[in-house]
Amino acid sequence: MKPPFELPELPYAYDALSPHMSERTLILHHDKHHRSYVAKLNELIAGTHYENLPLEEIIRKSHVSKSEQNIFNNAGQHWNHSKLWLSMKPNGGGHMPPALERRLAADFGSVKAFKTAFLSKGLGLFGSGWVFLTEVKGCLQIMVASNAGTPIVDSLKTLLVCDVWEHAYYVDHENRRREYLELFLDQLVDWDAVAEGRIDTSTQLATIAGAPVL
Repeated sequence: MKPPFELPELPYAYDALSPHMSERTLILHHDKHHRSYVAKLNELIAGTHYENLPLEEIIRKSHVSKSEQNIFNNAGQHWNHSKLWLSMKPNGGGHMPPALERRLAADFGSVKAFKTAFLSKGLGLFGSGWVFLTEVKGCLQIMVASNAGTPIVDSLKTLLVCDVWEHAYYVDHENRRREYLELFLDQLVDWDAVAEGRIDTSTQLATIAGAPVL
């Protein structure tokens, strides 16, 4: 029987983000870490009331249950990683679409101020976690979350996802999180996808029983 959730394929080659994110990092991150979250999630929900639910609903329901934190952790990590891959592209970074620049300037003061704030939030997060650009009542905000935290629990629209678990950058940048975050913003982000809201609305990376869930 086909498992409820499957590991998505990367939308680019393993070496496509080099040298900023190496082939080895993507193989380890996608094929080892992300795969393990998907496998564990399928194992945990087998035969439960979660088995036929969409991923977002599993995240919201398990988040409020202390006895189901392991389900939440693996579901949240599957969602976050699926959106991380869509947040980047080969030859990313660079100029943003003008409409996105205007939105960032309106809500943060300038594009530079947004990047400074994003960097500060990522550096200020102790231990493992994530940095997100989200939309709250039409305004752009930066959100950080520890471990498997995700904007899904607050029903926020997610425009950009950045992984600051050490496995996301240690092979290439060792413990230099600042270097990784700066390169992420300047060399890796798919700003067109951010501007168009494609990261949150994509259906290509998570399926349940063969049907889209996001």
